[in-house]
Amino acid sequence: MRFFVWIALAAWPSDLPAAFDATVRSLFEANCLACHRAGNALGGLSIETRESALLGGEEGPSIVPGDAEASPLWTRLIVPAGESGAMPPAGARLTEAEVEAVREWIEGGAPWEGSLRAALAAPQAASEELALAGRIRRRIEAKAADSPAAPFEAYDQPVPETDAVLRMMPLPGGEFLMGTPEDEAGRNDDEGPQRTVRVDAFWMSAHEVTWDAFRHFMLREAEVLRDPDKLAAAVSSPTPPYVEMSFGMGINGYPAISMTQHAASMYAQWLSAKTGRFYRLPTEAEWEYACRAGSVTPYSFGDSPSQLAEHGWFWENSDAQYRPVGTKKPNAFGLYDMHGNVWEWTLDRYEDRYPAPSGPIGNPWAVADRLYPRAARGGSWMDDAPALRCGARKASSEDWKMQDPQLPKSIWYHTDAPWLGFRLIRPVELPSSERMHAYWSSAAGKK
Repeated sequence: MRFFVWIALAAWPSDLPAAFDATVRSLFEANCLACHRAGNALGGLSIETRESALLGGEEGPSIVPGDAEASPLWTRLIVPAGESGAMPPAGARLTEAEVEAVREWIEGGAPWEGSLRAALAAPQAASEELALAGRIRRRIEAKAADSPAAPFEAYDQPVPETDAVLRMMPLPGGEFLMGTPEDEAGRNDDEGPQRTVRVDAFWMSAHEVTWDAFRHFMLREAEVLRDPDKLAAAVSSPTPPYVEMSFGMGINGYPAISMTQHAASMYAQWLSAKTGRFYRLPTEAEWEYACRAGSVTPYSFGDSPSQLAEHGWFWENSDAQYRPVGTKKPNAFGLYDMHGNVWEWTLDRYEDRYPAPSGPIGNPWAVADRLYPRAARGGSWMDDAPALRCGARKASSEDWKMQDPQLPKSIWYHTDAPWLGFRLIRPVELPSSERMHAYWSSAAGKK
């Protein structure tokens, strides 16, 4: 402790590169303070002042003045996005120049006067959206406090103001090999390199979200002002579609389609506000873990696509349209249509290769820093069998809005993706309101 007291009182040179006030302060305020401040010190670490930053958190000092390589505050900035320990865990990554500025500042002794400003804690920290996430989280906490602890088992989630129910299946946390081996039939280069991944326990909807569950949200714009639930009413609403979004393929019992990742995430936020339970899209890792259901084969049921017609809808058996959910065999986790019917949104940005593995990775999430491409999984009614494998991936594209006549293009609909839908998960562990906001807002326009 004497060492840290000496550091805090030491006089540091003033002619150092990357002056704190000019560069580093704004980076910390915009990217770190939301999760590392008094009252919300993730990992026991607060960086509101130099003294608290030097003292560090549960894992020890976060800054070692003069030695960036020994300072977790800097070393975590260079962890590849999506890997365990990467900072910031959500939002856009720092640029190379910004990371270098932090390194130079630490190497120069980490001079720091005054405290960070909470009003600038992340660009959205003082925004209405982050405040709304906080209010939704408090509703979730209040519901949990008023109810006995729910067992980790399957349950039915009614969708308010509809007759729809989401059947939520429990998936125990575990470790699996994500990606596909190089000799797998039908494999694409974007499915590797394989890496060992750990995911925490969560519930996942047994079926893709149907029109029955989604249409009220999609068409609720006119109802918002009359909604007595002011918290749910504050969630952004889709604009009315200018075409019939099922394209004549069916509504009742069929998967909702053609929504953007943003629309799917806003639905998850709305449902969370309505129900007092936290819902979101799955990450790619969570989706593949759920699809495999303990298997290591191309399909959850084995190596050969000869049995695929028993488990999913694809080009050979779909009659060129999507089909009602839950009409094929489920996998070992009790999840239907993980193979085919419609592609399903994940939270991740799409990269054409996974980061090279350096050991097991915990709960990876490749946070999007641009609008395109994002990652979808599962294959669809219009694909051939290889696209329905557990490890197959699809990258979103501007072409998915080609027929959209609006300028700018809609943030809610992909008019040229009638094979795209989603399903939701509910993590066992409730995240912070900042993290909830990051999950729900990760699909925002970006650049």
